This record gives sequence, structure tokens and C-alpha cells, in this order.
Amino acid sequence: MDDQLALRIELFRESGQVRPEVAAFVTAELDALGAEGRTVTEETAGTLTSHLMMALTRLLNGEPIAEFPTDSEITAELAGHPDAVARARAVSVRAASELGAPLPDSEINFLGLHLALLDQNSPPRHET
Repeated sequence: MDDQLALRIELFRESGQVRPEVAAFVTAELDALGAEGRTVTEETAGTLTSHLMMALTRLLNGEPIAEFPTDSEITAELAGHPDAVARARAVSVRAASELGAPLPDSEINFLGLHLALLDQNSPPRHET
């Protein structure tokens, strides 16, 4: 993770927009993506970071977005990105375990879009 992305997370946390445990959870998820060989920077993962922090905050505040008008279009777009969808669902499972609540399907879809874009810009490194 580059300094600008770390600063983004810190600003969200220090401003009170996200809880410390949400910032820690998102930081761990970004570190895991980086450990898999992806380039995780402000440029490649800035919007993913903000989206995940705000989605988790809405969830913990009891204000999850359960449905978007574009859900069907997003689901269709994700049909070509099964790895991103699987990763988004795994993040939701970890969120349930660590923060107490899974992401709703609409948030999983949006996270999947961000992860698919990250994979296009910085695919994971595969061990040979």
C-alpha cells in the first residue's frame, strides 16, 4: 500500500467517518491483496478503499444499502469476473466474522466491480 492510500484510510478514521475497526479491517484486506502480488495504491485501489469503508460503516450503523437500481446490470457485468465475485463474497464472510455483519448482496456486487477493475489493472501474481 502506498502512502497516499494509507493517508486516505487515516483521514477517514481520524475524521470519525469510519470506526477504527473498519479502518483496520480494510487495511488488512488491502494488505492481503498486495501480498497476492497486486499493486495496491491510491490510483489502483482508492475508490475500492472508500467504498468498502463506507459500506462497512453503513452496515455497522444499521443503515445498509440493500438494493441499488443498477443491481441487475452489475450482476450481468460481473458474470465475466467470477474470481472478483468470489473474493467479494469472501470479504463479506470475513466482515461477518470480524465485525459482526456480512455485506448485503448489492454491496458485494459493487465490491466485486472494484475488485474486477483492480484485477484488470494489477492482476495477482501466480506462483509457478
